[in-house]
Amino acid sequence: MNIANKVTTVRMILVPVFVVLYYIYGTNYNIAAIVFAIAALTDALDGHLARSRNLVTTFGKFADPLVDKVLTMAAFIVLTQSQIIPAWAVIIIIARELIITGFRTIAQMRNITIAASKGGKLKTLSQCFAIVFLLINNQAFNKIGIVIFYIAVVLTIYSGWDYLYKNRQVLDLDNI
Repeated sequence: MNIANKVTTVRMILVPVFVVLYYIYGTNYNIAAIVFAIAALTDALDGHLARSRNLVTTFGKFADPLVDKVLTMAAFIVLTQSQIIPAWAVIIIIARELIITGFRTIAQMRNITIAASKGGKLKTLSQCFAIVFLLINNQAFNKIGIVIFYIAVVLTIYSGWDYLYKNRQVLDLDNI
C-alpha cells in the first residue's frame, strides 16, 4: 500500500474515533473538533501525495471520495442528533452526495471522466469549516459555524445542480 493510500486509510480509521470521542466528550475540550480537523486535512495531504508522486490507484480513486463523504456525513449526523443543526439541511446534503455519487458511477460506466468543479471544492471546504466551528467549545465560533453551515447548504445545492447540468450528456436524456 502506497503512502497516499495509507493516509486515506488513517482518515477512514479516524471516522469512528471522531464519533466515539464526540459521544464521550461532546464539544467539551475540543477533542472531537481536533480529530475531525486532522481527518479533514489528511484529504489534501493524500491527494497531494498521490498526484505529486504519481501514486494514483484504483483504491485511492474509490476510497478517497468515499471516506470524505463518510467523515462529513458522520459529523453532520452527530451534530443533528445533538440538535446543533437541522435535519432538513443534512438531508439535502446527504441527498446531493448520493445523487452525485450515483451520477459519477453512471459516467464511469460510460467511460466519461468528470473533473471536480470549483463549486464542489468550495462546498466541501465550507462544510469542513462549518463542522469544525460547530464542534469547537466556543459560542462565537458556533455562531460563525452556523452561518458557514447555511452557506455550505446553498453551495451544496448549487454545486449539485451545476454538476448535473454541465454533465447532463451522461444521462443521455435524448434517448429516454
